[in-house]
Amino acid sequence: MKLPSEGLQITSTVVSAGTLELALVRTPVVAPHADEVLVKIEAVPINPADLMTLLATADLDRAQFTGPAERPRVTMPLAPSAQRSLARRIGLSLTVGLEGAGTVIAAGTNTSQLLGKKVAVLSMGAGMFGQYRTVRSDECCVLPDGVAVEAGAGLFVNPLTALAIVETVRLEGHTALIHTAAASSLGQMLIKVCAEDAVPIVNVVRRQEQVKMLRALGAEHVCDSSLPSFRDDLRAAVEATGATVAFDALGGGAMVSELLAAIETVSEARMPYYSAYGSIERKHVYVYGHLERSQTTLSHDLYGLVWGVSGWLMPSILERIGFERTSALRQRVVSQLTTTFAVHYTKRITLADVLRRDTILAYSRHATGEKYLITPNA
Repeated sequence: MKLPSEGLQITSTVVSAGTLELALVRTPVVAPHADEVLVKIEAVPINPADLMTLLATADLDRAQFTGPAERPRVTMPLAPSAQRSLARRIGLSLTVGLEGAGTVIAAGTNTSQLLGKKVAVLSMGAGMFGQYRTVRSDECCVLPDGVAVEAGAGLFVNPLTALAIVETVRLEGHTALIHTAAASSLGQMLIKVCAEDAVPIVNVVRRQEQVKMLRALGAEHVCDSSLPSFRDDLRAAVEATGATVAFDALGGGAMVSELLAAIETVSEARMPYYSAYGSIERKHVYVYGHLERSQTTLSHDLYGLVWGVSGWLMPSILERIGFERTSALRQRVVSQLTTTFAVHYTKRITLADVLRRDTILAYSRHATGEKYLITPNA
């Protein structure tokens, strides 16, 4: 078939020290090399991780929307506190989107078996918010017969993150975990994975309706951080499960400290003696998201000296566990795409819609139960 010469692509550019610009541009379609394929992208989920690149720390309330309806452009000021960290991005036109799904329309000499196949794609650099993407064949996963591209579009990021969290718990010798933002699509998947793998989990949410939703999924321990009883509830859940590690999707405020304090309180109560250094039980919080933009605050006098806080990234864990184990996890996702790892999309939007005011304000809220799917070639 004759290949298109160009396609539409969303880019995010820090054009100056204080300004971010989003645009829908035309880019050349690159023919695949020997080990590559060209994919016509048909479905792309918007994940919180994508917004870190797309929006950075931009002030949406002060955004300016220009350009024609079919090729919108958005200009937004950046938070002064983040301008130093974004200095290396000045002038770089970054593509956006870690995962998506579509049909292979061209293949290299070593990948002809993929031609015409429907595939899910995970790429750290290609940018799935576009119509056509040339990627390595090892960044693709062929979808089973009968599985629509929409179902396979979210095959990688959330499912593999949920599985990698449980892998981390095992690798580090923990037996139970705490998870924040637990009502998210990822959080709901993690509840199911933990149930299947018999790993106790404490789920932290922000509203009572989220508590009810997670209990309906079978979650036993759900703590609402908006309640006055949150600390007591969290402490009781930690005591019941034995959780000594937490995964925090918020990345700001005092939540990390609250999690460590709850684990320490339970650990100290088990000690037969008092120690000025706190409990000797290892406590750790992994921060893997930035849903909360404020600074992370720690009150280390509340949890002794045996504790740790660090960042966490799913690909690093997959690299650590190796190819064979990662392949097994991917196969588990594929076999459970319509059950454990099923995703319900509340709205389908075009590439141009991604850059419209009402849509940006909607998907940037990270509202529970609202998952957006981009259809680049619709």
